[in-house]
Amino acid sequence: MSVKYEFAVLRRRSPGAAPASLKLRGTRSKMTHHSDINDTIRGLKIFNEKDLIDDVANNCQIKTFDKKTTIVREGQFVKDIPIVISGSLRVFQTKEDREILLYYVDTGQTCMMSLSACFYNSQSPSQAVAAEKSELLLVPAGFVTQWQRQYSSWNEYVIRTFRNRYDELLNIFESVAFDKIDLRILRYLKKNHKNNSVKISHQQLANELGTTRVVVSRILKQFEVNKKIKINRGSIVLL
Repeated sequence: MSVKYEFAVLRRRSPGAAPASLKLRGTRSKMTHHSDINDTIRGLKIFNEKDLIDDVANNCQIKTFDKKTTIVREGQFVKDIPIVISGSLRVFQTKEDREILLYYVDTGQTCMMSLSACFYNSQSPSQAVAAEKSELLLVPAGFVTQWQRQYSSWNEYVIRTFRNRYDELLNIFESVAFDKIDLRILRYLKKNHKNNSVKISHQQLANELGTTRVVVSRILKQFEVNKKIKINRGSIVLL
């Protein structure tokens, strides 16, 4: 017997606050017919109810966004929930001059922080940016709680999103709390290299790991002295 969870929506909004809007500059939008959206949703294999798939096709839209386009802005109300069809989103928070990476949203996934903001009609605690050219299914925020009560596969999708992100954030917390930054840098380079090379700047690496460029540069220089890496302009080579 499955248990269906429901979330209450609190109708609160700060005076004068506007819903988060998509930054359309630098994006390419495309018109999609009902049948095209329906086929795309079926191809993702995340929903199995015909009525839900029809509802999504009737009420949602598909758009393509260029790399570095802001999809959800930190501190604003969420207008649409993005589900990734292709590409990926980078979700992070900003604190002073630092970025704190929370997670990436890949094909078939959505943003937990955006879902949370929708449930409580609150401001987004994070920012989501296209990490590469990405095609997104945009679900209007008003349908999130409605479908939560109406469709079991949407309910399961939302709960699975929260569960997976919880586990991921817990792993990140453990890494930040217990692993030294030099170990985290080396692990990142080994995980993300192609032919022993990682195309990334010192600032980008600092953003990925939630530290500062000065700290990253100092550690990379020591790695180079120890002949673990070779630093090139815009890339790092593992030796």
